[in-house]
Amino acid sequence: MNKPSNKLTKGTSLSHKTARRNLFVGGFIVLIIAAAPFIFYSYKSFPNDTKVWETSLYSINTSFGSVNTYIWFLVGKFVPLYLLLLWFFTCKHWWHWIILVPIAMYAFQLWGIFNESKGLDELEIYYVLPLMLVIVPAVYLIRAKLFSKIRQTDLESFEAELGEQQSVWHQIKDLFR
Repeated sequence: MNKPSNKLTKGTSLSHKTARRNLFVGGFIVLIIAAAPFIFYSYKSFPNDTKVWETSLYSINTSFGSVNTYIWFLVGKFVPLYLLLLWFFTCKHWWHWIILVPIAMYAFQLWGIFNESKGLDELEIYYVLPLMLVIVPAVYLIRAKLFSKIRQTDLESFEAELGEQQSVWHQIKDLFR
């Protein structure tokens, strides 16, 4: 009868190290996600009756109604942004590039809060629109190529189909087939 060895072979050691690293990274990601509600509700610990708040480390001077309101807007944009970034960097699906659109939207909104712009959440679409004009067609093209491979159709027939004159209604129906 063979006695199991406590020594790991080189291949086993590497997979063991990889498994430990994956467990550590996964645990860290879980902690980041679990911290989201605590980070969001941290605005309640800021003063509600003043526009200037000074501590020994920093000072917050805002044009919002109060420091509490300013931090509420700040965490209201920051928490979805960091959760979307986490989703983008951990997603393994082909469509994960489309997540860049809401990431850009929240990033521009967060930038507007830092600058304390008056048109909060109004002008960001003009900044996100050029990004959407690049990402959305690129993701749709990736989708079309994947589905053409799945359906076993060649790209020449796909390009010929794209070149045909179609009604708007027919084009909309093709989007969902």
